[in-house]
Amino acid sequence: MTVRLTVSQAAWRQHVETTIQAYGPALVPVVKGNGYGFGRPLLQQLASELVDGIEHVCIGNVHELADVPANIRPVVLTPTLAPPAADGAILTVGSTAHVDALRGWNGDVMIKVASTMRRFGATIDELPTLTRAVENLGLGVAGYALHLPLAGTDDARVAEIEAWLPELQFDIPLWLSHLQPAAVHSLQTKYPLRRFKVRVGTALWHGVPKIPDLQLHADVLHTQPIGVGEIAGYHHTRAPFDGTLVVIGAGSTHGIAPNDAPSKQPLSPFHFARTRMTLLEAPHMHTSMVVVEASAQSPKVGEWVDVQRPLITTNVNDIKWT
Repeated sequence: MTVRLTVSQAAWRQHVETTIQAYGPALVPVVKGNGYGFGRPLLQQLASELVDGIEHVCIGNVHELADVPANIRPVVLTPTLAPPAADGAILTVGSTAHVDALRGWNGDVMIKVASTMRRFGATIDELPTLTRAVENLGLGVAGYALHLPLAGTDDARVAEIEAWLPELQFDIPLWLSHLQPAAVHSLQTKYPLRRFKVRVGTALWHGVPKIPDLQLHADVLHTQPIGVGEIAGYHHTRAPFDGTLVVIGAGSTHGIAPNDAPSKQPLSPFHFARTRMTLLEAPHMHTSMVVVEASAQSPKVGEWVDVQRPLITTNVNDIKWT
């Protein structure tokens, strides 16, 4: 049972280095969740090697602190209601409730202000109260954070930023997201007294759109003939046609699920010989069952099938560097 991420090492590394150079000193790498398919420890190591003078890395929550190298200061992006024992991390607060939860903890915070995404963050009216709550606990302010939406254009995102600038202390850095390098450089040129940081995750590790040098595969564990209408699987699902029942070593524990298709039935994530394989039923924990039509080429035990799933939700067993 194996889900494998195959990486064209030279091309992928060139993409990462080019992205770092494009953003320049404003870039802060993001290493969170499943490590974008690579695993957090590996990306933490690569970030420390590739980013000159790295000071910070952004992580998802306080439970990911253990992966951060001792010489790098982590910024925790998700507010916590149970602070860590150590005070070296920078914790995000977006409301007075988040600040109250830090009572007894001594450290620095990132004050999150509201964007049109409306997930966490103080509005303009709420910011003074949130700032006083931080000051009353004696917490340092490492920066402001504005988490911008993916929807829209850089011009629209810059307009959100500029609407906030008069409300923010100019000597406190503003941490941003989802901006192209040109927009970051333009902001810094227009507001030379401001310090801007931009956290970059998907664009750094995958590319937007995803570069073709990252491929997911899963191995075939078993095959057997099956006739139309015959039953198989947990739910005794009937085969839709004559063909081969194929058991693939990838399932829900890997994050494997049918792919959404607007206004259509969910699509199988598995392909072989440039043909989508038909799921018999939803993936089980460690395996998935597909049916290949009798007229189509079927994989054999030990062969690999292509998997089309987002890397940010896929847990791989193995990375193959080519």
